[in-house]
Amino acid sequence: MRLRNFCAGPAAIPEQVLEEVKSELLEWGDSGLSIMEMSHRSTIFDKVAMEAKQDFIDLLDIPNEYDVLFLQGGATHQFSMVPMNFATHQDSADYLLTGAWSKKAISEGSKYTNINIVASSEAENFSNVPDFESWNLNPNAKYFHYAPNETIQGVAIHQPPDLNAPIIADMSSVILSGPIDVTKFSLIYAGAQKNIGPAGLTIVIINRDMLKKENPTNSNILRYSQHSKNNSMLNTPPTFAWYIAGKVFKWLRSEGGLETIKKKNDIKAKTLYKYIDESDFFSNPVSLENRSIMNVPFILADSNLDNLFLEQAEQHGLLNLKGHRSLGGMRASIYNAMPIEGVNDLINFMKEFEKENG
Repeated sequence: MRLRNFCAGPAAIPEQVLEEVKSELLEWGDSGLSIMEMSHRSTIFDKVAMEAKQDFIDLLDIPNEYDVLFLQGGATHQFSMVPMNFATHQDSADYLLTGAWSKKAISEGSKYTNINIVASSEAENFSNVPDFESWNLNPNAKYFHYAPNETIQGVAIHQPPDLNAPIIADMSSVILSGPIDVTKFSLIYAGAQKNIGPAGLTIVIINRDMLKKENPTNSNILRYSQHSKNNSMLNTPPTFAWYIAGKVFKWLRSEGGLETIKKKNDIKAKTLYKYIDESDFFSNPVSLENRSIMNVPFILADSNLDNLFLEQAEQHGLLNLKGHRSLGGMRASIYNAMPIEGVNDLINFMKEFEKENG
């Protein structure tokens, strides 16, 4: 019996996709072998891979002046790969600090270039995004980096800033949750294990002009241009994750595309936030304008009840609600694969728990 999985990642995958994978696990088509057993150079896998890439491009309406790369190493690898390619120790790059993941990106980036933190909400426990007017931008910055959605704190920036510098975004926990104007960005990267598919795959959307700006002294495996020239097969890619991602893209298209998905995600988030806001027992620490629609943290009025809440939630089939170890409390990640019925199940349990313990 499948339960309600609120994990922040690796996260729930649509059941329809899992059923399709199950039916093809032993043999893909009439090939005589599983997709995970065949060469990434084979005609069969090349067709699967390129179809997945095109579906992703179509979903996000990505213009021709961008390429899409299917890489490895997670978003964490991009924390280093970005500054290694687009800045030097003599340069500077602008970073916005709004949570744990942008903080880690700053830590890694500082090993390769001078980091200018344009603004930070750390003093407020990352409960908001500093007003744009307060940002201390460097006019000579090689690029601007930010995380539009902080998975741990549940803090979101819903529109990209209007800047002159190339904008680079870590969209790991928000990509495919709705339409994106890709032209506002020079590079977008995202770990797969939220809305794309299994862990092990990282997708990069990169403006082809950025390929000309990369550091040519890096080894080929660390150069975006080399991955681009080789259709993301410079080395053996995570073939099984790529294959499943392709099925997720087709599922998204069958659901009506990202406009439809966005409406569903907005309803889920508004429904959960509405109950939390009306409760005296639960609360959300994030400022209203910066609330994530993917990751909803909430706090019990009495933290001594946290363990009991988690224990009883599991008994009700509600899994992985424990907040990140650095933050505590609870967190419900309601990615695309979580239906509104799952959110309603959570709210019904929260109401019952509040009634018994409030």
